Amino acid sequence: MELHLHRLDYTQVGVTSQKTMRLLPALGKKSTQKVAIADHDGVVTCFGMKKGEAVPVFKTLPGAKVARMDLGGAVGTPQEKIFVCSGSQVRGFTKKGKQFLTFEANLTESINALHVSGADLFVCASYIYNHYCDCKDQDYFLSGDKINDITCLSSEKLPHLIPVLACQDRVLRVLQGSELSYDIEVPGPPSVLELFNKDGGNSGEEVLYGTTDGKIGLVQIGDCDAATKWEVGNEKRKGGILCIDTYDIIGDGVNDILVGRDDGTVEVYGFDSSSEPTLRFEHVLTESVTSIQGGCVGKESYDEVLTATYTGWVTGLTSEPQRAEAVQGDEVRMSKETQSKIEALSAELEQLQVKVLQGREQYQQSSQSSTAVSAVPIFSINDKFTLCQDDASYSLTLEVPTAIDNLLLQSDVPIDLLDVDKNSAVVSFSECDSQPNGNFLLATYRCQANTTRLELKVRSIEGQYGTLQAYVTPRLQPKTCQVRQYQIKPLSLHQRTHSIDPDRPMNRLSLVGQFSFAEIHSWVVFCLPEVPEKTPAGESVTFYFHNTFLGTQIEATYCKGEGHFKSDNISTISILRDVLSKEATKKKINLNISYDINDDSVSHTLRMIHPKLEYQLLLAKKVQLIDALKELQVHEGNADFLIPEYRSILDESANLLEEYKKQPAHLDRLYGMITDLLIDKFKFKGKNVRTKVSSMLEILDHYDLNSLLDFFSEP
Repeated sequence: MELHLHRLDYTQVGVTSQKTMRLLPALGKKSTQKVAIADHDGVVTCFGMKKGEAVPVFKTLPGAKVARMDLGGAVGTPQEKIFVCSGSQVRGFTKKGKQFLTFEANLTESINALHVSGADLFVCASYIYNHYCDCKDQDYFLSGDKINDITCLSSEKLPHLIPVLACQDRVLRVLQGSELSYDIEVPGPPSVLELFNKDGGNSGEEVLYGTTDGKIGLVQIGDCDAATKWEVGNEKRKGGILCIDTYDIIGDGVNDILVGRDDGTVEVYGFDSSSEPTLRFEHVLTESVTSIQGGCVGKESYDEVLTATYTGWVTGLTSEPQRAEAVQGDEVRMSKETQSKIEALSAELEQLQVKVLQGREQYQQSSQSSTAVSAVPIFSINDKFTLCQDDASYSLTLEVPTAIDNLLLQSDVPIDLLDVDKNSAVVSFSECDSQPNGNFLLATYRCQANTTRLELKVRSIEGQYGTLQAYVTPRLQPKTCQVRQYQIKPLSLHQRTHSIDPDRPMNRLSLVGQFSFAEIHSWVVFCLPEVPEKTPAGESVTFYFHNTFLGTQIEATYCKGEGHFKSDNISTISILRDVLSKEATKKKINLNISYDINDDSVSHTLRMIHPKLEYQLLLAKKVQLIDALKELQVHEGNADFLIPEYRSILDESANLLEEYKKQPAHLDRLYGMITDLLIDKFKFKGKNVRTKVSSMLEILDHYDLNSLLDFFSEP
């Protein structure tokens, strides 16, 4: 079944956070619904649509930034009370705008997730979960990693409320009171949770989740464990999930799944005869989608997907057919309604242009007066720096409420910039001297007009760590710039996982010294990504990681005075030893370092590198042949005389060149890893084999795995 939806922009508020827009329940079956939305200015706005215009119902005064919004009310009645959280405070409003609740949660951190169910209020700060009933403290839980969202299984279908937390360490934590009942592993860091069909489905136990790396799934929460019903991957590498809703937009009697992503993609997933969802509709907005709801807003009886974006645009994708304008000859005859809309917009545009001119004149006059005070325009930046598992690169996304003029990237550590299809900015590189200044990269992105969102990809080298800085300059007067810093960690290409393969040949590194649990945890945070900054509860902790580029693994177990690290890659152990000993030296702590090297791990790592190296060598060889084969084709008039292998290279030349272009220095990177492996293997044995590197590179130029394994096994 084809789904046709048409875009309508309704209104714009201030910059919005994730899940800060809701549709109030409809009064009648097909009547239009009111929209409640809150922004970073602390303003809660409620409006409805009349004759194509947004008519305000109420609007609160500005205040602290609103982080979340939820709807509530007595169990079994329409959920039409509006709850918002700002800092550690929760406020409640009626649908008419009267404030009936101001509740101070007395948390040391700001609330970033909120759920309301009858008289029960569930709030989460970074690591803390609190449950209140009638504003009285009930339950408390300290999470092992950052909490991104919360939902709660309904007490209408179940004997008691069951809170579910979405945590950054790729886990959904199911609570019972103040205790952890069990946790559920999911394929990525979960960023958003919603009850399936808004009530948990037929059983009341089904929860939808979306992850920061763009996957969605459905889990059924049981008493003692959970079952995964389905998962939808992200093969096309779209943005992360920021919001989910369920609504029957297709009109087949089955609720569909509405998804909003941080790259502006809006998706509708429907259900066929199978129980798994299929993509039915997709629309791309120019900025991240922070909230999504299904309902009826613009016109009675016409369903739509309502979205709110980062800069506060409220946009509907409506099922109402758009009337085509009548065409006579070369002229387009517009309806009176359309003409009046255009005239109103033109008048509003003229008024705004006059205001802008007046504002500029006032600014010029005030800036030249003797009492002038310099004022820097303030603008917010929505940024995200995340590791992409698929291609072992870091994605840097920057979003600004106004148009970006240019972006300067500076790095004191060697990194590669990768091509991004969505990026239309023009990049230019400046020469930089890495020796005295520590500059390895200076790149400027000049953006096209009206670019508010920029996505970049970088790939780092493990063992080399430092800081990547982004200088963002928007199109504002007077000129201003903001700097964002991102840490490139020593083992930057590693990602948290829940288990490792115990049968691999492992190398071991042990540290013993007079250090506290918090100190060694801070060193691990410095070395590895996706480790919670807060020191874990308990006396010891174990983390598992895998390398997204090679597939090697790490097990880290540590407590006060002791740290034990295992990896099937000697280079990883070498990096950990160097960095941890350097961090301990800064604190003037003496370490007793011991290690156990497994020679079998070297051949194991080389075999893991082998398929990547073989593929890249073959790709480089094919790319080198393309120009010569094209000359032959032109000379002979056709390519029929070539053998099938060469004909396929010509046929796929465009794809091969594009792939080769997307992988800068990929072959050099693999050569570097093999070189490091050779040096690190013999370094642990007290030998310097840098003189052997040239011999090894000769073997790599005429690559054969067995020859390479023999070379490494030489004493």
